Amino acid sequence: MPLEKIISGGQTGADRAGLDAAIELGIPYGGYLTKGRRSEDGTVPERYVNLIELDTWDYPTRTEKNLTESDATLLLTIKGLTGGSALTAQLAAKHKKLLLRVNLDKDGKHVAVEKIQEWLQQNPGIRVLNVAGSRESKEPGFQQRVTEILLLALKINPGQ
Repeated sequence: MPLEKIISGGQTGADRAGLDAAIELGIPYGGYLTKGRRSEDGTVPERYVNLIELDTWDYPTRTEKNLTESDATLLLTIKGLTGGSALTAQLAAKHKKLLLRVNLDKDGKHVAVEKIQEWLQQNPGIRVLNVAGSRESKEPGFQQRVTEILLLALKINPGQ
């Protein structure tokens, strides 16, 4: 079964890559972000119109809301599992949610694409996918790198 929706918190890096891939592939997108559309680069751009602003500035609240409103989380990281990425992994365990971590320090583009595709095929109940992970500040160009991986992985997702 195909993905029905991709959600994220709109932060730079992996979050926005998920939204960008959804938009390019024509997959509905959404998710929750903090009050004021706060992000590390100021505010989440208005081009991501389908995001819902919460009434809190708290990133952990936003992270948990996106995780619990999805069927599974794809966590794309670089330079270790820290900050919000570490919290996402902890919350996935707490809420017993499916989680795939793709470590882009270790996995190249083709390995990452294969891992994502295999995981989605093995878990056909995933309809709403939360995309999360490292911020752009961890490595300039990370958002574009993740967008490319997601476009490849999801373009040939059965039913897309």
